[in-house]
Amino acid sequence: MSDRYPLPDLNSLPDDLKAKILEVQEKAGFVPNVFLALARRPAEWRAFFAYHDALMVPESVGRSSGLTKGDREMIVTATSAANHCLYCVVAHGAILRIYEKRPLVADQVAVNHRKADIPPRQRAMLDFAMKVCLASHEIDDADFKALAAHGFSDEDAWDIAAITAFFGLSNRMASFSGMMPNPEFYLMGRTPKQK
Repeated sequence: MSDRYPLPDLNSLPDDLKAKILEVQEKAGFVPNVFLALARRPAEWRAFFAYHDALMVPESVGRSSGLTKGDREMIVTATSAANHCLYCVVAHGAILRIYEKRPLVADQVAVNHRKADIPPRQRAMLDFAMKVCLASHEIDDADFKALAAHGFSDEDAWDIAAITAFFGLSNRMASFSGMMPNPEFYLMGRTPKQK
């Protein structure tokens, strides 16, 4: 983080934020910087993570999705790269590598999803996400038909667009505030875990 927006002390945060952050730390082994960076404004933190979880963990709000966890992280990685967001590309790229069990996929989709070693279904998904990211005003029926040809429903299209739009906000907050990826993210999912 920048000197302008230093990370708050965990012990100074409201109990609900502190509890959630400690839960994340227990699971990940570290506290991703985004959790502390946004905690400087608790009401916004709560709203941000409620919407994040509704999109990225839809079962947490009793909703199903035609997108896999890997699909959702792939959308975030590709569109965050288009938005030049270092934090989100590195952090969500790490999660993408883990979900897809493929150490090269995050780098490939971040640089050029059309050249990435991904199936046509995911390429169509990312084509749609990138259009939402860069030219949402140009979305038309042909874009929905291209998704449908790969088995995506209109609800799936909504999910793709909502994830893209939400992370557009996240990308901009991370970039303007100088949020840096935790060092742990850089190596996650790059080599198979030893048994």
